[in-house]
Amino acid sequence: MIRRTVIVAGLAVACTVLAGTSATARPIDKGHFHDVFTSDVYDCDGTPAQDSGDVSGNFVFNQRGSSPFPYYRESVHGRVVTTNLDTGGTFTNIFTANSKDQVITDNGDGTITITVFASGGSRFYDSHRKLVLKDPGEVRFAFDVDFNGTPGDPSDDKDVPDSFRLVRSSTGNSDLSDRDFCADLVQFTS
Repeated sequence: MIRRTVIVAGLAVACTVLAGTSATARPIDKGHFHDVFTSDVYDCDGTPAQDSGDVSGNFVFNQRGSSPFPYYRESVHGRVVTTNLDTGGTFTNIFTANSKDQVITDNGDGTITITVFASGGSRFYDSHRKLVLKDPGEVRFAFDVDFNGTPGDPSDDKDVPDSFRLVRSSTGNSDLSDRDFCADLVQFTS
């Protein structure tokens, strides 16, 4: 699925998916995924850090109504633990995110614009497992896709570079506004 990347950190917003597809919708592709990972050590503004995570979810591409373009829906949940390698302390993000294509517009030039609704939340815990930050809400964003002349086949779709745009900013009461992840890592792992 070239069309989408998992929105694990930056767009980890979600609680519920709006009403689904019609009873006549036929899946083009669907599946489940589970990824357990540990990143390479990296520099987080002067602090050596490493991420480990456990992320699961499912997705479906459905044909809806008379649209030649398939609609995508994804549900993801998991945990990403960032370790401050100077202190051994951890900063944990537990999240759930649901997203779905809300509107697909044919631009008439071989591209489509996909407007996506995403909702959910993240909860961040310090080294002592105390809840320190939360980020609930929903957001709408759009991006353009070159469908390569095959509207019903997402396997050859390509994102149009620099086409991502926010349609509606987060509606949630986020603790993350104007915060710096690396500064939070130091603060909550010391």
